[in-house]
Amino acid sequence: MPCLRCGFQHNCICHAEPQSLTSAAHFVLLTHPKELNKDTNTGVLMERTLPHCRRVIWDRVTPPSELIQQLTDPQFDPWLLFPSDENPPASDFQPTVQKIPLFVILDATWQEARKMVRKSPWLAALPRVSLTPNSTSEYQLRRNQQAGNLCTCEAGIELLSLMGQPRQAAELEQYFSAFMDVFHAEKSGHTKH
Repeated sequence: MPCLRCGFQHNCICHAEPQSLTSAAHFVLLTHPKELNKDTNTGVLMERTLPHCRRVIWDRVTPPSELIQQLTDPQFDPWLLFPSDENPPASDFQPTVQKIPLFVILDATWQEARKMVRKSPWLAALPRVSLTPNSTSEYQLRRNQQAGNLCTCEAGIELLSLMGQPRQAAELEQYFSAFMDVFHAEKSGHTKH
């Protein structure tokens, strides 16, 4: 029987889940519908552990009105996490005093993410932040991954670091590492020793 929390049957990773992550920032995982049932999706690790992290399903025809309203709320400082090779160019993240950072992370393949931005004028209008990771991605669960790209959870880890929250970044990274360490054994139906 799979664990009700982490979903793994043979290699439960709940022991590695951080219990006290905090962050002033809010995170929105704007998820492409194709990502919803993929067991390789790492956004769920952020959703389980960060107090202000939620998932919103992207829909080309029906934009998410609640999210669009939040993006215009004066208490938030919204940013779209998107590659710097796009126009408009990404900026360095500079926190705005008295405003809550709100990061919209496109939870999709890079091809899907580009389409999401192109087909969503409300999204394309957001200021963009890009990441310059100190190390290469540890995520190896999908084919056709491009060098230099991070998975959703690794992007969250980098954003926490960028905000000057190294403890939170390290705890989320340990949880992500536990997920990566047992994933193949879990999907093969055996316990990793």
